[in-house]
Amino acid sequence: MRNTFIHGVRSGLPIGLGYFPVSFTFGFLTVAGGLPLWAGVLISLTNLTSAGQFAGMNLIIAGAGYGEITLTTLVVNLRYMLMSLSLSQKIDAKIPTWQRLIFSFGITDETFVVASMERRPLKAAYMFGLILLPIVGWNLGTLCGGCVSSVLPEALQSAMGIALYAMFIALIVPAARESRKVLLIIVIAVAITCVLRYVPAFGFISSGFRIIIATVGAAAVGAWLFPKDDEDEEDHCYEYQ
Repeated sequence: MRNTFIHGVRSGLPIGLGYFPVSFTFGFLTVAGGLPLWAGVLISLTNLTSAGQFAGMNLIIAGAGYGEITLTTLVVNLRYMLMSLSLSQKIDAKIPTWQRLIFSFGITDETFVVASMERRPLKAAYMFGLILLPIVGWNLGTLCGGCVSSVLPEALQSAMGIALYAMFIALIVPAARESRKVLLIIVIAVAITCVLRYVPAFGFISSGFRIIIATVGAAAVGAWLFPKDDEDEEDHCYEYQ
């Protein structure tokens, strides 16, 4: 069991290191946006959702209602449910439910990929080791970013707000360059957002619900235009074997 846990920790080390700068930005922007340091740390302690946290943080700072924040984070984080269902086919059947509930908290895009590449059934010790450093890295980065933001001048804090937009651009540009399908879906999402934002007839729709509508709408159009057939699924599974 000890060796299995250490193997999981080693697998999660690169993820934890990669999470630090992203969560540092989250902590920085949270405090710069007017939220207290403890709020940013509490959000990261109870979430491990990256994009969901950034989306929720923006809505909180903008003064959105609870319904908008809830629906937005639900839509953004729905993929984790699918990831959990997929991993449930690989974990050891002897793992009790309470342990599954604990390590399911640490299932993210990156930990899901790493766990999916394991050839053997996933043990509880491995999963706990895998999620340990990503959780530590994410929370430590949030704390450090919030502390740094709290000591910087207000003018510099406001100027650093552009980092959030730069981060999202850095995430979507590589994927858009590699796939015209992804590029088209991004354009559709942007178009829907612009229509909802600038057409007077849709002026009653708040910023939070614009995000929800654009996300669901673009995803639905993408699924309709580019259905995933059985051959694609087989190729995808083969790549992870």
